[in-house]
Amino acid sequence: MRNFVGLRAIPEMEYHRPIALEQALKLLSELKEGCKIIAGGTDLVPAARRGRMSSSGHIHIIDISSIKDLDYIIKEDDMIRIGAVTKLSEVGASTVVKEHVPILAEAASQTGSLQVRNLGTIGGNLCNASPAADTAPPLLALDARVNIRGIDKQRLVPLKEFFTGPGETILAPGEILAEVQIPITEPTAGSCFIKLGRRNAFTLSIVSVATLVKVKDGIFDDVRIALGAVAPTPIRASKAEKYLTGKKVSEQVIDDGAKVVTSEVKPISDVRASARYRKDMSYIVTKRALTMCFNGSQVTSFAGKG
Repeated sequence: MRNFVGLRAIPEMEYHRPIALEQALKLLSELKEGCKIIAGGTDLVPAARRGRMSSSGHIHIIDISSIKDLDYIIKEDDMIRIGAVTKLSEVGASTVVKEHVPILAEAASQTGSLQVRNLGTIGGNLCNASPAADTAPPLLALDARVNIRGIDKQRLVPLKEFFTGPGETILAPGEILAEVQIPITEPTAGSCFIKLGRRNAFTLSIVSVATLVKVKDGIFDDVRIALGAVAPTPIRASKAEKYLTGKKVSEQVIDDGAKVVTSEVKPISDVRASARYRKDMSYIVTKRALTMCFNGSQVTSFAGKG
């Protein structure tokens, strides 16, 4: 008897729940094709409804949520390391994250509903590779890296190289995203995360932006701007960053830099917003985020309405 989610037929599934990373990697190596890794599993049913799961064949669900070695938040010298199955609610509530990388705590606290945050993980939020993934812009602005593990290898990859398209990453068969590594920035840096959505909570972004700014002697010394939901993948606005770096801080320069962002975004129209609206709001939200980096606090958020 065939199972259905809505009008979509779903394949026969076999459930596996390893308790160690090595066990999970061995399963992936042995089962090869037809494996789907889950942690919180919050995207499993929505993926079936969208037709992203084949209706034929056999799928092995590998649930890595019980792997305790992937559940941690650690400050180590000038780096924060977060295990891939760490819940988004834990990331948002972590004193370490709030103190050293507050824009990530803010983004995690705004992801979905409380129920989603209590199940969803930071690794899952990245591996789903949604252009609107809330944790991606702050992590991109923070120059985060991901540790990818295979059964007999591992590689450390900048997050900006991780996404290849909507729902697509560089993960090869047999690989698992094991850890997120975040360099700690200078405490004098200003940062801001803004999520613009149709509601104040429990919503996907129409546009999201994370900014991190360092100023020296009134000059932009380092500028990082990352955006979500405005391109096939979360992006760094490298042209705008280059334009601002080295210039004297002023309202006009910030405005001009935010305008450069509109040449870098490639939004689409969907049920949440039109491509034109997203492009216009990329300028407005980026300008606001850059300006709010100078309000004397390290992070400011704005949950807007489209």
